[in-house]
Amino acid sequence: MATKDCPPRPPRGAPKNAHLPGAPTPPMEMLVLYHQNPSIALRNQIVQRHSGLVRKIAHRLSLSCTEPYEDLEQIGYIGLIRAVERFDPSLGRAFSSFAVPYIRGEMLHFLRDRSAAVKIPRRWRELQKDGEAAQKTLSVRLGRPPQDAEIANFLQISLHEWRQILQAAHNCKPLSLDATVVQSSFEGAVTLAETLIDTNYQLWQYRQEERLQLQIALGQLEGKTRSCIESVFFQDIPRYEVAKCMGVSPMTIGRWIHQGVSQLVFMLQVSPVQSAS
Repeated sequence: MATKDCPPRPPRGAPKNAHLPGAPTPPMEMLVLYHQNPSIALRNQIVQRHSGLVRKIAHRLSLSCTEPYEDLEQIGYIGLIRAVERFDPSLGRAFSSFAVPYIRGEMLHFLRDRSAAVKIPRRWRELQKDGEAAQKTLSVRLGRPPQDAEIANFLQISLHEWRQILQAAHNCKPLSLDATVVQSSFEGAVTLAETLIDTNYQLWQYRQEERLQLQIALGQLEGKTRSCIESVFFQDIPRYEVAKCMGVSPMTIGRWIHQGVSQLVFMLQVSPVQSAS
């Protein structure tokens, strides 16, 4: 029983310290409030309360990649914000388990977009960064841009390996399709896109040529045979209907089709059909 000098005991099941004035709101209660009445201020408070998740995941990923920890942390907050906006407290799941895939997924997408199209060894990437620093140091020391041999000697590697590193770094940069690859005084500039083969267009061309050859071959068939093949295969008319329209039996239609297909196969395989001039 509470006395005058003691505060009343909180009801059973109430959050710890909920009865104390100025006590922080429990995280789940904040998520419930945000789900009922979203606001940017409340969302930012929730993100701040769960920032430890972002820092923990960013630290783990930074150990296995070359991206700075700070960049991963900033990207992770985007995933945390999305998790807060999509979390439904009524489903009874823990928010941390719900948020981790969003945070980690956002960081992995960032790493995927920043990764080079051509993978080079980690040692070469480190030597490339060291080479850039060495170039600045040698430029000050020599009073001129250093040569490749001088940079390689500074890094204590062979000239051949240093040039391979430079070539690998150059190949990691994607080339624009609008880049000029051929410059001719007759044809003008030719872009990379113009030199690439469009397989879809090639396939369309082949099909157009085959269709033309088939039409020419069909034109050389006897009239009734051609009509049977066109009705059955091109217009999807049942054979018994074709037989009824032509006043013959379905067996006769089948025989004409068999003869016509054999003639087409012979004309198209033995020698290309030439159109009349």
